[in-house]
Amino acid sequence: MASTPSSAVVPPAKAGRAGSPWWPRVKRIGTWIFFGLVAWLIAEQARNIDWSDVLDSMSQIPWPNLLGAAALAACSFALYSTYDLLGRHVTRHRLGTRSVMGVTFISYAFNLNLGSLVGGVAFRYRLYSRLGLGNSTITRVLGFSMLTNWFGYLVVAGIAFAVWPMSLPPSWKIDNEGLRLLGVALVIVAAAYLAMCAFSRRRVLRVGKHELQIPSLRMALLQLVMSCTNWALIGGVIWVLLQQQLAYHQVLAVLLVAAVAGVITHVPAGLGVLEAVFVALLSHQVTQGRLLGALLAYRAVYYLIPLMIATVAYLRAEWRARQKRKALQKLSGQPSP
Repeated sequence: MASTPSSAVVPPAKAGRAGSPWWPRVKRIGTWIFFGLVAWLIAEQARNIDWSDVLDSMSQIPWPNLLGAAALAACSFALYSTYDLLGRHVTRHRLGTRSVMGVTFISYAFNLNLGSLVGGVAFRYRLYSRLGLGNSTITRVLGFSMLTNWFGYLVVAGIAFAVWPMSLPPSWKIDNEGLRLLGVALVIVAAAYLAMCAFSRRRVLRVGKHELQIPSLRMALLQLVMSCTNWALIGGVIWVLLQQQLAYHQVLAVLLVAAVAGVITHVPAGLGVLEAVFVALLSHQVTQGRLLGALLAYRAVYYLIPLMIATVAYLRAEWRARQKRKALQKLSGQPSP
């Protein structure tokens, strides 16, 4: 994207808004409302979790399994944190790798626990705008990251459903064969995306007022490898916590079903949805107590611990941004708001 020349004239409407005395107050009020909403959501999340059950469940899982699950979760978060680096390549912005991965990690942790609007969207816009990116660039980075995540899902879920279909409860109104056909359809959609990246002459796709840049085949294949690996790592976390009592592909397939169910229900962190899907599909093979214990441990390892780390990182980023703003105001001779 071309940068705006420093000599460009600011439109009167923008100049008036930025220069009006009420605008800083509105901005501060909006910031405190945002902080209040985040604090409330975190408190609600913590209040809805039975911490004694989490500790009891984790105490029944061997330490090697817990450490193995934590290692897989760390690898998953590290890999996901590189998704926005692909967006940096597409948009050509110049933020450093450490900054981009930090924003992606914080956003992902809050996204898992508080929902996509708060984590995936609000945190990305706030943190990236603090680092100097414009809204259009942030939107493109966010969109490409989401595309990477769900592109891998299409392939992994398609193969899992088509090759290793599971027995679904009668109330789900879809049988084994229906799930197999769904898997084939998902793979076809993913193949169509790869074909578009490889053969499309138009490298920009217009959707309404938005323009979506079609990546190269090489970039699409990189998206595929990264996202498929990440979904495989997430499935590995639960499989290890279940102490390998079930086949890995079976656990992965159930996780993929639960992921879509969580998105459809719009429940933050998929609370109750993940557990309901696993109990419905696997309780005939694993005792419900052990199944729920492993899932509670999974939430602690993959949701809560990263959320705590991300909260500290976010507060540190806000503090550093505030100190930098104060230093710039001091150098320019402007009074602090």
